[in-house]
Amino acid sequence: MKITRRDFLKTTALTSLYFAGFGGQTYASSRKKKNLVIIMLRGGMDGLCAIPIKGDKNFEKLRSKINLDRTLKLTSDFDLHPALKTFKNLWDQNQSAAVHATNIPYTGRSHFDGQNLMESGGKIPYQEKTGWLGRGMKIAGLTGNGLALALPMPLLIRGVPMNNNYFPVGYKLPYPQTLKMIQDAYKEYDEQLLSENLEIIQTREFSNTASDHSWVLASNAANELSKPDGPSVAVFEVDGFDTHAAQGATDGAHADCLRDCDNIFRSLKSSMTEEAFDNTLILTLTEFGRTIKQNSSNGTEHGYGSAILMAGGLVKKAQVHTDWPGLKKKELFEGRDLNSTIDSRAIYASAMSTVFDVDFKKISKEVFWGENLQNLSDKLFKV
Repeated sequence: MKITRRDFLKTTALTSLYFAGFGGQTYASSRKKKNLVIIMLRGGMDGLCAIPIKGDKNFEKLRSKINLDRTLKLTSDFDLHPALKTFKNLWDQNQSAAVHATNIPYTGRSHFDGQNLMESGGKIPYQEKTGWLGRGMKIAGLTGNGLALALPMPLLIRGVPMNNNYFPVGYKLPYPQTLKMIQDAYKEYDEQLLSENLEIIQTREFSNTASDHSWVLASNAANELSKPDGPSVAVFEVDGFDTHAAQGATDGAHADCLRDCDNIFRSLKSSMTEEAFDNTLILTLTEFGRTIKQNSSNGTEHGYGSAILMAGGLVKKAQVHTDWPGLKKKELFEGRDLNSTIDSRAIYASAMSTVFDVDFKKISKEVFWGENLQNLSDKLFKV
């Protein structure tokens, strides 16, 4: 059986789940365990497809072939894509919200560079070898026997010790071709680390098989996150948002990806204990948005500003928080993209401050190298 790297990546595109921060001894009895879940939406999630602006005739004209023919109502200014049904249910319970017109400070339109920066939290691609979430966990003392259900360990959670990997297949031993792929994926590491991880792959008792359904892994994650001595951080990956052609509207490629994301919301909500979900914060992460105008293939190109979806009991209230830049040509970034008026790193720093109980200034200084980030904790989260 021949397995190409593309096949390998396709198999894990919707099944990647990473656990970290087993804080059994970290949380004192007087302190509630809180969870942070990050869903990485790879490919560039179209924030204006997920949360479209209402009543903008120019926007409707520029997207005449990919406009939504029905939506779910959020506010007087914004609607919601109908694929995000669970998100809307949570919204009605004041357990979901969004930040619009936001992005990391990256405008280069390269997936490789953008995804590296969205995970590292830096400004120069490939300069940082650790991720902003890993650094935040380290500051919070969330080190322990972490578990990653995919390979390689994502940059996002590197930087905190003792996070291991587990390849989610149903076989006791992966195919030799797969092991060779693992070795290639880990070529940047030393042989000892590779040997340790291959041993974990062969002996780990954690039961999980590869599945095309993200909700299966989300359900398992919910059970683990609900345990008092279980992990306090989980990271999912949903691929496929790079919709250059046939993006679709109410249905189609982009809608399917949003539905995968919504399934994660649904499984976490339905499978977590009520107390655990009340003390959980879920955030999405993407490298950039899409162009305002559809292209000749009824898709969209790489853009700039996007949106962050948030859910969980630690969300302050149902709201679309934004400093809306407008969609007139003179208001667009480089005349083609939704502009970003809020640095996404401020949202992630505020989230870590809330969940990890670490001072926001300390996170800004030690995780984001002293960047002048706005503290949005009291605006977005229950503190």
